[in-house]
Amino acid sequence: MGSSGLLGPVPRVKGRNYRPASGSTYTRKEYIHGVPPPKITKFTMGSATGNYAYKASLIALTDGQIRHSALEATRVAANKVLQDELGETGYFLKVNVYPHQVLREHKLATQAGADRLSRGMQAAFGSPVGTAARVRSGDDIMTIMVPETALGLVKEATKRGASKLPIPCKIEIQPLAQAAASPAQSSGPSNVEAE
Repeated sequence: MGSSGLLGPVPRVKGRNYRPASGSTYTRKEYIHGVPPPKITKFTMGSATGNYAYKASLIALTDGQIRHSALEATRVAANKVLQDELGETGYFLKVNVYPHQVLREHKLATQAGADRLSRGMQAAFGSPVGTAARVRSGDDIMTIMVPETALGLVKEATKRGASKLPIPCKIEIQPLAQAAASPAQSSGPSNVEAE
């Protein structure tokens, strides 16, 4: 569903239009009026102090932008899997990226009777419609720490979280004792693409 404009409902632009990070950053919110707040408000879930044995990371394989709604969907999907099995304090989940980039859209009237208005101005600047996080290949999008008994569970949680993202990701799982000392063991790319 799109937002409501002066002449009726306005459709939201498809997500693939925002996936590539093109142009310079547009992040100075003190100069931009009417930026909607990001949907993701909690960036850490669970208990940060616990006896955790494994650390799972969701790593971006390509450069791109992730909308704030996709970040929230990723967090909710992964959190639900973990919270149902481990409770509220049996794990630690952290979203490592923040949606700073302001997305713009030139809203057009698209209903019947808007023939003269539907073409609009070419290369219009647009008004703010949301925010996104710019990520580069190799960036850590989300980190989850779990106890030794929940290794299969963390694999399922990160797989479900990766399915909500518009860019392909891989899942890296490390034992926490070796996390700082050695390179990560990768479970290979998760070829998850948005439609």
